[in-house]
Amino acid sequence: MPGQADDHERIMAFADIALGQMKALRQPATPRNYEIWYAYATGYHPSLNQKINETLQQTGQLTDGDLEQIYTAYLSPARMSEKIDKVNSQVMGEIEQVMAMIDAAAGSANSYSESLHDMSEQLGQSKDREGLRAIVESLVQTAKEMHVSNQKLEERLSASKQEINELQVNLEAVRNESLTDPLTQLANRKYFDTTLEQAIAEARAKNEPLSLMMTDIDHFKTFNDSFGHLTGDQVLRLVAMSVKQNVKGQDTVARYGGEEFAIILPNTVLRSAITVADHIRRAVMTKELMKRSTGEHLGRVTVSIGVATVHKSDSAQTMIERTDACLYAAKRHGRNRVICETDPEVAGCTPAAQVA
Repeated sequence: MPGQADDHERIMAFADIALGQMKALRQPATPRNYEIWYAYATGYHPSLNQKINETLQQTGQLTDGDLEQIYTAYLSPARMSEKIDKVNSQVMGEIEQVMAMIDAAAGSANSYSESLHDMSEQLGQSKDREGLRAIVESLVQTAKEMHVSNQKLEERLSASKQEINELQVNLEAVRNESLTDPLTQLANRKYFDTTLEQAIAEARAKNEPLSLMMTDIDHFKTFNDSFGHLTGDQVLRLVAMSVKQNVKGQDTVARYGGEEFAIILPNTVLRSAITVADHIRRAVMTKELMKRSTGEHLGRVTVSIGVATVHKSDSAQTMIERTDACLYAAKRHGRNRVICETDPEVAGCTPAAQVA
């Protein structure tokens, strides 16, 4: 398939850049180093690129220690799970403290209840005024101590509530980070895959339409090679912003991979999805690109878009494949255009299916 051929070409180009960087800096071709430089070549991790560029600018080299720190900070598979485990541990620690305070408060309450019972018996047995005074003073003192204890408990519970709320916010931030593309701030592939499956199931249950768009930046590799990865990152952000500004709140925009974006449009028929796609295409091509570092005008960029709608027998994979076929039909037939699954350019590319 053309899409697979283009993907292979793009992957090999990134691999060439990664190997070239290791060779230029005389670094061992270890799996860790290759992963770092491959990530650098793709531009998927702008903070990683910034760290590498700053280190090279300051020292002119990357030591093995530098590479280990970069890998641990930006690429280690354990990094995200460690963050989640850390916050979870903090939450559990705070809950354990609260439970200990509640146990202590329960013990104080029992002690207070026993004191009241004892004093009640003493009041019944007391015959003189001084005895009654001593019992009442003791009762007042016990009540004061209980009041102070309750105040301390209330303050500590309030502080714990605030701490747990902050930890919940941190946990949500970590969760969002794991589902967000760091460069474009769109949803990432993981979030897209889950959301599309849910959207298909919901469309089927409610008997509602569902459309999917796949968007690819035209000639992005050539643009990236000509002007550099930082400018390429700027283009990706620009397209991401144009896509996001032309969809509704219920729609999901994700970076599918490389220079490709995917948009899930719930309760949207094919004709309406085509209209949205053309709005996106026009919005992108009207943007004038300029290199920030030099002010150089770089011209305009265009996108090709494929659009498909859910079929009765669709899985997430079959819907993606059909939409992808439309996208590459758009690229084959001149780029900077929208092609949907009913257009003659893609007729016969996918098996016939009944529309839901």
